[in-house]
Amino acid sequence: MTHADLLVVDDDDATREGLRDLLAEAGFTVDIARDGVEALQKIRNHDFSVVLLDVRLPGINGLDILARCSGTPGAPKMVLMTGVDTTDVVLSALRRQAYDFLPKPIDATRLTEIIKRAVATPDDAVAIEVLSARREWVELLVPCTRDAAERIQSFVLQLESDLPEDMRDSVGLAFRELLLNGIEWGGQLDPAKKVRVAYIRTGRLLLYRIADPGPGFSFARLRHAALHHTSSVTDHDLVRNESGIRPGGFGLVLIRAIADELVYNEQQNEVVFVKYLDTARDDTRQIADSHSAVDYVWDRGKGDHM
Repeated sequence: MTHADLLVVDDDDATREGLRDLLAEAGFTVDIARDGVEALQKIRNHDFSVVLLDVRLPGINGLDILARCSGTPGAPKMVLMTGVDTTDVVLSALRRQAYDFLPKPIDATRLTEIIKRAVATPDDAVAIEVLSARREWVELLVPCTRDAAERIQSFVLQLESDLPEDMRDSVGLAFRELLLNGIEWGGQLDPAKKVRVAYIRTGRLLLYRIADPGPGFSFARLRHAALHHTSSVTDHDLVRNESGIRPGGFGLVLIRAIADELVYNEQQNEVVFVKYLDTARDDTRQIADSHSAVDYVWDRGKGDHM
Protein backbone atom coordinates (compact mmCIF):
# COMPACT_ATOMS: atom_id res chain seq x y z
CA MET A 1 0.00 0.00 0.00
CA THR A 2 1.26 3.47 -0.84
CA HIS A 3 1.02 6.35 1.60
CA ALA A 4 -0.55 9.80 1.35
CA ASP A 5 -1.67 11.89 4.27
CA LEU A 6 -5.04 12.90 2.82
CA LEU A 7 -7.66 12.00 0.28
CA VAL A 8 -9.99 14.78 -0.89
CA VAL A 9 -13.30 13.53 -2.33
CA ASP A 10 -15.57 15.99 -4.14
CA ASP A 11 -17.35 15.87 -7.49
CA ASP A 12 -16.96 19.62 -8.06
CA ASP A 13 -13.71 20.21 -9.96
CA ALA A 14 -13.00 23.69 -8.58
CA THR A 15 -13.66 22.65 -4.96
CA ARG A 16 -11.62 19.46 -5.23
CA GLU A 17 -8.61 21.16 -6.83
CA GLY A 18 -8.82 24.14 -4.48
CA LEU A 19 -8.84 21.95 -1.37
CA ARG A 20 -5.94 19.88 -2.71
CA ASP A 21 -3.85 23.00 -3.29
CA LEU A 22 -4.77 24.47 0.09
CA LEU A 23 -3.82 21.34 2.00
CA ALA A 24 -0.66 20.78 -0.06
CA GLU A 25 0.45 24.30 0.86
CA ALA A 26 -0.13 23.36 4.51
CA GLY A 27 2.44 20.58 4.11
CA PHE A 28 0.28 17.50 3.48
CA THR A 29 0.59 14.89 0.74
CA VAL A 30 -2.81 14.95 -0.96
CA ASP A 31 -4.61 12.63 -3.38
CA ILE A 32 -8.04 13.27 -4.92
CA ALA A 33 -11.15 11.34 -5.98
CA ARG A 34 -14.10 12.52 -8.07
CA ASP A 35 -16.84 10.20 -6.82
CA GLY A 36 -17.71 7.54 -4.27
CA VAL A 37 -16.57 4.55 -6.33
CA GLU A 38 -13.14 6.04 -6.98
CA ALA A 39 -12.87 7.06 -3.33
CA LEU A 40 -13.55 3.52 -2.05
CA GLN A 41 -11.01 2.06 -4.48
CA LYS A 42 -8.32 4.48 -3.31
CA ILE A 43 -9.15 3.95 0.36
CA ARG A 44 -8.69 0.18 -0.13
CA ASN A 45 -5.36 0.58 -1.95
CA HIS A 46 -3.73 3.48 -0.13
CA ASP A 47 -2.83 4.22 3.47
CA PHE A 48 -4.56 7.56 4.15
CA SER A 49 -4.51 9.23 7.55
CA VAL A 50 -7.59 11.35 6.83
CA VAL A 51 -10.29 11.46 4.16
CA LEU A 52 -11.99 14.80 3.51
CA LEU A 53 -15.31 13.65 2.16
CA ASP A 54 -18.21 15.48 0.54
CA VAL A 55 -21.64 14.15 1.53
CA ARG A 56 -23.32 14.56 -1.86
CA LEU A 57 -21.48 12.44 -4.41
CA PRO A 58 -22.64 10.65 -7.56
CA GLY A 59 -23.14 6.91 -7.18
CA ILE A 60 -22.10 6.21 -3.60
CA ASN A 61 -22.61 9.20 -1.28
CA GLY A 62 -20.33 10.28 1.52
CA LEU A 63 -22.46 8.87 4.33
CA ASP A 64 -22.47 5.45 2.64
CA ILE A 65 -18.68 5.56 2.30
CA LEU A 66 -18.45 6.48 5.97
CA ALA A 67 -20.71 3.55 6.93
CA ARG A 68 -18.65 1.08 4.87
CA CYS A 69 -15.37 2.23 6.43
CA SER A 70 -16.54 2.74 10.02
CA GLY A 71 -15.07 0.14 12.35
CA THR A 72 -12.76 -1.30 9.68
CA PRO A 73 -9.22 -1.95 11.04
CA GLY A 74 -6.85 0.72 9.80
CA ALA A 75 -9.64 2.89 8.39
CA PRO A 76 -8.71 6.57 7.95
CA LYS A 77 -10.39 9.29 9.96
CA MET A 78 -13.30 10.76 8.02
CA VAL A 79 -14.03 14.50 7.97
CA LEU A 80 -17.36 15.17 6.27
CA MET A 81 -18.22 18.38 4.46
CA THR A 82 -21.49 19.50 2.94
CA GLY A 83 -23.44 22.53 1.81
CA VAL A 84 -26.61 20.78 2.97
CA ASP A 85 -26.32 21.70 6.62
CA THR A 86 -29.21 19.66 8.01
CA THR A 87 -29.59 18.10 11.44
CA ASP A 88 -30.13 14.65 9.90
CA VAL A 89 -26.82 14.82 8.03
CA VAL A 90 -24.95 15.90 11.16
CA LEU A 91 -26.54 13.15 13.26
CA SER A 92 -25.81 10.51 10.62
CA ALA A 93 -22.18 11.61 10.51
CA LEU A 94 -21.96 11.44 14.31
CA ARG A 95 -23.67 8.04 14.49
CA ARG A 96 -21.32 6.60 11.85
CA GLN A 97 -18.21 7.76 13.73
CA ALA A 98 -17.13 10.65 11.52
CA TYR A 99 -14.09 12.35 12.99
CA ASP A 100 -15.45 15.84 12.36
CA PHE A 101 -17.92 17.82 10.26
CA LEU A 102 -17.39 20.94 8.13
CA PRO A 103 -20.13 23.03 6.52
CA LYS A 104 -19.59 24.61 3.10
CA PRO A 105 -18.34 27.13 2.17
CA ILE A 106 -15.21 25.80 3.82
CA ASP A 107 -13.36 28.00 6.30
CA ALA A 108 -9.71 27.44 5.29
CA THR A 109 -8.28 28.12 8.76
CA ARG A 110 -10.72 25.80 10.50
CA LEU A 111 -10.17 23.10 7.88
CA THR A 112 -6.40 23.17 8.35
CA GLU A 113 -6.76 23.04 12.14
CA ILE A 114 -9.10 20.04 11.98
CA ILE A 115 -6.87 18.14 9.56
CA LYS A 116 -3.74 18.78 11.65
CA ARG A 117 -5.57 17.60 14.77
CA ALA A 118 -6.91 14.50 13.01
CA VAL A 119 -3.48 13.53 11.66
CA ALA A 120 -1.94 13.99 15.11
CA THR A 121 -4.59 11.90 16.89
CA PRO A 122 -3.46 8.27 17.39
CA ASP A 123 -5.35 5.70 15.32
CA ASP A 124 -6.06 3.70 18.47
CA ALA A 125 -7.59 6.67 20.33
CA VAL A 126 -10.64 5.76 22.41
CA ALA A 127 -13.79 6.19 20.33
CA ILE A 128 -16.71 8.44 21.21
CA GLU A 129 -19.64 6.18 22.05
CA VAL A 130 -23.00 7.28 20.64
CA LEU A 131 -25.85 6.31 22.98
CA SER A 132 -28.54 8.34 21.20
CA ALA A 133 -28.50 10.41 18.01
CA ARG A 134 -32.01 11.76 17.63
CA ARG A 135 -32.90 15.35 16.72
CA GLU A 136 -34.30 16.04 20.17
CA TRP A 137 -31.87 13.89 22.19
CA VAL A 138 -28.17 13.33 21.55
CA GLU A 139 -26.27 11.43 24.22
CA LEU A 140 -22.60 10.44 24.15
CA LEU A 141 -19.83 8.89 26.22
CA VAL A 142 -16.80 11.07 25.51
CA PRO A 143 -13.22 10.07 26.40
CA CYS A 144 -11.45 12.62 28.58
CA THR A 145 -9.20 14.18 25.95
CA ARG A 146 -9.11 17.69 24.53
CA ASP A 147 -9.29 16.24 21.02
CA ALA A 148 -12.63 14.59 21.82
CA ALA A 149 -13.91 17.86 23.31
CA GLU A 150 -13.05 19.76 20.12
CA ARG A 151 -14.84 17.17 17.99
CA ILE A 152 -18.01 17.19 20.07
CA GLN A 153 -18.01 20.98 20.12
CA SER A 154 -17.90 20.97 16.32
CA PHE A 155 -20.93 18.67 16.02
CA VAL A 156 -22.91 20.61 18.61
CA LEU A 157 -22.28 23.87 16.75
CA GLN A 158 -23.81 22.33 13.64
CA LEU A 159 -26.86 21.11 15.58
CA GLU A 160 -27.37 24.71 16.75
CA SER A 161 -26.90 26.30 13.32
CA ASP A 162 -30.55 27.43 13.19
CA LEU A 163 -30.21 29.57 16.34
CA PRO A 164 -29.56 33.33 16.16
CA GLU A 165 -25.82 33.90 15.81
CA ASP A 166 -25.38 35.65 19.17
CA MET A 167 -27.24 32.87 21.02
CA ARG A 168 -25.37 30.16 19.13
CA ASP A 169 -22.03 31.72 20.04
CA SER A 170 -22.91 32.16 23.72
CA VAL A 171 -24.39 28.71 24.34
CA GLY A 172 -21.53 27.18 22.34
CA LEU A 173 -19.07 28.88 24.66
CA ALA A 174 -20.98 27.64 27.72
CA PHE A 175 -21.06 24.07 26.39
CA ARG A 176 -17.33 24.14 25.68
CA GLU A 177 -16.51 25.39 29.19
CA LEU A 178 -18.74 22.81 30.87
CA LEU A 179 -17.36 19.96 28.77
CA LEU A 180 -13.72 20.97 29.30
CA ASN A 181 -14.34 21.32 33.05
CA GLY A 182 -15.60 17.73 33.11
CA ILE A 183 -12.75 16.41 30.96
CA GLU A 184 -9.90 18.32 32.59
CA TRP A 185 -10.99 18.41 36.24
CA GLY A 186 -13.35 15.46 36.57
CA GLY A 187 -11.60 13.13 34.11
CA GLN A 188 -8.04 14.44 34.68
CA LEU A 189 -7.42 14.14 30.91
CA ASP A 190 -7.38 10.34 31.26
CA PRO A 191 -8.59 8.77 27.94
CA ALA A 192 -9.73 5.68 29.84
CA LYS A 193 -12.29 7.81 31.68
CA LYS A 194 -15.42 9.17 30.02
CA VAL A 195 -17.77 12.09 30.43
CA ARG A 196 -21.47 11.48 29.75
CA VAL A 197 -22.93 14.26 27.62
CA ALA A 198 -26.60 14.81 26.79
CA TYR A 199 -27.83 17.47 24.36
CA ILE A 200 -31.61 17.93 24.53
CA ARG A 201 -33.51 20.27 22.24
CA THR A 202 -37.21 21.17 22.18
CA GLY A 203 -39.07 24.05 20.62
CA ARG A 204 -38.85 25.90 23.93
CA LEU A 205 -35.48 25.11 25.42
CA LEU A 206 -31.95 23.86 24.90
CA LEU A 207 -30.51 21.67 27.66
CA TYR A 208 -27.06 20.21 28.29
CA ARG A 209 -26.41 17.59 30.92
CA ILE A 210 -22.75 16.77 31.58
CA ALA A 211 -21.70 14.10 34.10
CA ASP A 212 -17.98 13.59 34.74
CA PRO A 213 -16.24 10.62 36.43
CA GLY A 214 -14.60 12.70 39.16
CA PRO A 215 -15.46 12.97 42.86
CA GLY A 216 -17.02 16.41 42.43
CA PHE A 217 -15.96 19.74 43.88
CA SER A 218 -16.96 22.55 46.21
CA PHE A 219 -17.47 26.11 44.98
CA ALA A 220 -15.96 27.33 48.25
CA ARG A 221 -12.64 25.69 47.34
CA LEU A 222 -12.35 27.17 43.85
CA ARG A 223 -9.91 29.91 44.83
CA HIS A 224 -8.37 29.69 41.33
CA ALA A 225 -11.64 30.78 39.68
CA ALA A 226 -12.74 34.35 38.97
CA LEU A 227 -16.02 33.44 40.66
CA HIS A 228 -14.44 34.12 44.07
CA HIS A 229 -12.63 37.33 43.15
CA THR A 230 -15.39 39.75 42.26
CA SER A 231 -13.47 42.79 43.54
CA SER A 232 -10.74 42.30 40.92
CA VAL A 233 -10.76 40.45 37.61
CA THR A 234 -7.07 39.55 38.01
CA ASP A 235 -6.76 38.37 41.63
CA HIS A 236 -7.55 34.78 40.66
CA ASP A 237 -4.59 34.84 38.23
CA LEU A 238 -2.25 35.15 41.21
CA VAL A 239 -3.80 32.06 42.80
CA ARG A 240 -3.54 30.14 39.51
CA ASN A 241 0.12 31.11 39.09
CA GLU A 242 0.93 30.04 42.65
CA SER A 243 -0.84 26.71 42.06
CA GLY A 244 0.69 26.08 38.63
CA ILE A 245 -2.71 26.16 36.88
CA ARG A 246 -2.98 27.35 33.25
CA PRO A 247 -4.45 30.84 32.64
CA GLY A 248 -8.22 31.12 32.66
CA GLY A 249 -10.74 30.82 35.47
CA PHE A 250 -13.58 32.82 33.94
CA GLY A 251 -15.59 29.75 32.90
CA LEU A 252 -18.09 29.65 35.76
CA VAL A 253 -18.67 33.40 35.57
CA LEU A 254 -19.39 33.17 31.84
CA ILE A 255 -21.62 30.10 32.16
CA ARG A 256 -23.74 31.66 34.90
CA ALA A 257 -24.15 34.81 32.80
CA ILE A 258 -25.28 32.80 29.75
CA ALA A 259 -27.53 30.19 31.42
CA ASP A 260 -31.18 30.70 32.26
CA GLU A 261 -30.92 27.76 34.66
CA LEU A 262 -27.75 26.09 35.97
CA VAL A 263 -28.23 23.14 38.33
CA TYR A 264 -25.56 20.92 39.95
CA ASN A 265 -26.10 17.64 41.75
CA GLU A 266 -25.03 17.26 45.38
CA GLN A 267 -21.50 16.06 44.56
CA GLN A 268 -21.24 18.71 41.83
CA ASN A 269 -19.87 16.27 39.29
CA GLU A 270 -23.03 16.55 37.19
CA VAL A 271 -24.55 19.73 35.84
CA VAL A 272 -27.61 20.74 33.84
CA PHE A 273 -27.51 23.91 31.73
CA VAL A 274 -30.82 25.32 30.40
CA LYS A 275 -31.32 28.08 27.83
CA TYR A 276 -34.87 29.11 26.90
CA LEU A 277 -35.47 29.52 23.18
CA ASP A 278 -38.98 31.02 23.38
CA THR A 279 -38.45 34.09 25.56
CA ALA A 280 -41.88 35.56 24.78
CA ARG A 281 -43.86 32.95 26.65
CA ASP A 282 -45.12 33.32 30.20
CA ASP A 283 -42.44 33.08 32.90
CA THR A 284 -44.48 30.64 34.95
CA ARG A 285 -44.73 28.23 32.03
CA GLN A 286 -40.98 28.59 31.42
CA ILE A 287 -40.19 27.57 34.96
CA ALA A 288 -42.63 24.66 34.93
CA ASP A 289 -41.32 23.34 31.63
CA SER A 290 -37.67 23.64 32.64
CA HIS A 291 -38.27 21.87 35.95
CA SER A 292 -40.06 19.03 34.17
CA ALA A 293 -37.19 18.64 31.70
CA VAL A 294 -34.52 18.70 34.39
CA ASP A 295 -36.43 16.23 36.58
CA TYR A 296 -36.74 13.86 33.62
CA VAL A 297 -33.01 14.01 32.87
CA TRP A 298 -32.06 13.38 36.50
CA ASP A 299 -34.53 10.50 36.85
CA ARG A 300 -33.20 8.92 33.67
CA GLY A 301 -29.61 9.27 34.82
CA LYS A 302 -29.92 7.93 38.37
CA GLY A 303 -27.43 5.17 38.99
CA ASP A 304 -25.76 5.36 35.57
CA HIS A 305 -22.91 7.72 36.45
CA MET A 306 -19.52 6.27 35.55
